Amino acid sequence: MSTGKHRTATIAGLRALADFLEVNPAVPVPRSSISITYFPDRADDTGMRAEIDRIAGLLGAEIDPGRLPYSHYRTGLDFGPVRYEALAILAAARARHEPVTSYEDCIVPDTTVNPAHVA
Repeated sequence: MSTGKHRTATIAGLRALADFLEVNPAVPVPRSSISITYFPDRADDTGMRAEIDRIAGLLGAEIDPGRLPYSHYRTGLDFGPVRYEALAILAAARARHEPVTSYEDCIVPDTTVNPAHVA
């Protein structure tokens, strides 16, 4: 799907969801905030920061300094409990995360059901 068509479909989907929730008050909504997060294409840190800076300018928002120690370069705009954010996971954060997931396929948990716990 082209970028323009995807954008149009996303906006229509958000409106349809809002309309559905409005006419179906028995359907619960999350108690916590809802975020829609845009991740730029992976590039070098300078390129990804530039993309987030560009989006911050479009939003009239600042870069979130609280996430910088974690190498997350983020900006966003809140609409009540709904947030639009743009987030770049910088190289340092990816490097820290890679060893954590490197054993992901090496461990297979025992999924045998314990008959004593079956109702």
